[in-house]
Amino acid sequence: MPARCLIVDDEAPARAELRYLLTQFDQVQVVGEATNAEEALTLLRSLSYDLVLLDIRMPGGTGLEVAAALRDSPNPPKIIFTTAYPDHAVDAFDLEAVDYLVKPFDAERLGRALDRALSNPPEDSEPDQPPPSGARQSDPLGRIPVQHGDRTVLVDESSIVYATAARGYSYLQLANERVLVSFSLNELERRLGRYFFRAHRSHLVNLDHVRELIPDFKGALVLVMNDERRSRVEVSRRKTRELRRLLGM
Repeated sequence: MPARCLIVDDEAPARAELRYLLTQFDQVQVVGEATNAEEALTLLRSLSYDLVLLDIRMPGGTGLEVAAALRDSPNPPKIIFTTAYPDHAVDAFDLEAVDYLVKPFDAERLGRALDRALSNPPEDSEPDQPPPSGARQSDPLGRIPVQHGDRTVLVDESSIVYATAARGYSYLQLANERVLVSFSLNELERRLGRYFFRAHRSHLVNLDHVRELIPDFKGALVLVMNDERRSRVEVSRRKTRELRRLLGM
């Protein structure tokens, strides 16, 4: 059976465009539309949906508020945000969104989001494997583009405390803020320099920013980082042995 989909957007042309794009995907069936947050929640509480394509800025409430209200429901639908504003992506992924599409987008980009939503991959999963031989030495770019509204800021690798996987994207933890980038953790590992260590399949840490190493009861390590929050990053047991060798411990 195709996934039951709800489109939520306050603009009729945007809803019509989404409905048209979705006709190209047999695995999805549009069974409802809402024009604001209140309508969306009413429909979502009265009918079981598998997928919601959700705008963010709407009269009477935001899409982020809708997603927050759904998070604790027994069987929440998968959420793909569709918005003209790129500056809410971190908040969206904090609410466990599957993807975040910035308008305008085409059928190919929508298709990738649908594949991600309907394939149900494990949360924050990425293959725990090293980069191709020589990649770290031959392809360190050292600067990562970060979208801030309509501007792109280049973040120097030295200011990155650690990175965390987020469903094909990554969060970068800086000294006093967290930003979202469109690179997977594997891609970041190839782009960044030799001081970055893959502590876990979901974590890439800058060893220059490690403040303390604390052993845990499972025989692994927890790294205390020197960002403002004193974040703690888990090191897997296999990677713990590698890190101890690297540090001469």
